Amino acid sequence: MEMKRRDFIQTAAAGTAAFALAGATFVPKGASAATAKPALLGGPKVRTEPFPSWPMIEENDEKAWMEVLRERGWCRTQGERGAQFEKAYAEMMGAKECIATANGTSALFCSLNGLGVGPGDEVIVPPYTFVATINVVLLQHALPIFVDSDRETSQIDAKKIEEKITENTRCIIPVHLGGNVADMDAVLTIAAKHNIPVIEDACQAHLAEWKGKKVGTMGKTGCFSFQVTKNLSGGEGGAILSDDSDLMDRCYAFHTNGRARRQGSYHFTYGQQGSNLRMTEFQSTLLVQQMTRLEAQTKTRTENANYLTQQLNEIPGIRVAKMYDGCTRNAYHLFMFRYDPERFAGLPRNKFMKALSEEGIPCSGGYSPLNKEPFLENTFKTRGYQRIYSAEQLKKWAGENECPENDKLCEEAVWFFQSMFLTGRTDMDQIAEAIRKIQANAADLAKA
Repeated sequence: MEMKRRDFIQTAAAGTAAFALAGATFVPKGASAATAKPALLGGPKVRTEPFPSWPMIEENDEKAWMEVLRERGWCRTQGERGAQFEKAYAEMMGAKECIATANGTSALFCSLNGLGVGPGDEVIVPPYTFVATINVVLLQHALPIFVDSDRETSQIDAKKIEEKITENTRCIIPVHLGGNVADMDAVLTIAAKHNIPVIEDACQAHLAEWKGKKVGTMGKTGCFSFQVTKNLSGGEGGAILSDDSDLMDRCYAFHTNGRARRQGSYHFTYGQQGSNLRMTEFQSTLLVQQMTRLEAQTKTRTENANYLTQQLNEIPGIRVAKMYDGCTRNAYHLFMFRYDPERFAGLPRNKFMKALSEEGIPCSGGYSPLNKEPFLENTFKTRGYQRIYSAEQLKKWAGENECPENDKLCEEAVWFFQSMFLTGRTDMDQIAEAIRKIQANAADLAKA
């Protein structure tokens, strides 16, 4: 039986709440979650209906896609859809210019190249992000310098950035992870003090805001992803935002094999090295259509996330990711919280997530510590890196890139996905009820 938040509060007030010390649980007396058998142990699921599938498709998406198909101008060099998307997205975000790219990784790659980041340079990054944030640094043969996480927010700990700055620091990449926002006041103040450019990795943060200003518009560039899971989805795709026209000229040329931005597609002259990182006309037109409902979807996510936060804050052992005071809008690509097994009778996180999934509530344990992943050591062993950096430099790097707070975060984190919040309050009630149910039966689950 579903238990509403108001029923939970009334029950807790009427009875004796089972607050516990280490290993015990919190369950309102008489609550259904206290008596229901967990689905993992053979009981009924809290939720039997699936959450909304993603991406969502409407008539305008299909119509626009078929128009491009029939026009046969599928490549960016053959049509106007890419330019239309760039104009619309820049206007939506409040930026001067936009370049559409093949994906978010490409947007970051172009930005680093446009800033001239290269061998011998250092780029400050968080350890808690998708690997693309680090891969683009390695593609430029620079060194990623990890700054520990703030476990309360799951963002880069901006207070620890300045101590990592050296004469080789060429760029800072804060990531607005999960649609939450990094402490941009602190990041931009430090960057200005040391004259270091900032690239905002806003790949997961469409329409998120810092003090009323949309993220991706405060650094030298802002980079976005439109990969299939993102809140604004084109299957694949990315974008660079900036108010710096000279920088955007370099980014544009790099993303289309070195051709100048105002040069025709069939003029075979080149001013710089480059790659082919263009967005197709299909993705461009689809994104313009998806943008028509992005604001409404973002509002729905926010309302549901705020409601769920109120409920989860009442459950000991569940710590919802906080927002900095300057975050005036969280895009909620991810709903992130930390799980404390001690308040769940020692139930390990992996078993908590399995029990939650069995109740019909999908979830994830999030990222691994990127600063410890083998791809870094393997990259540093390559001939190119061995030629650029001495053994001493690489040994020093290894000794200075520990991130103990992030290690803890990676052991505690649990995520819910953005499409789960395109529903209603009843669905949020079910998420909270499933967690209470697991907590009430945590000792039995731990033994199973």
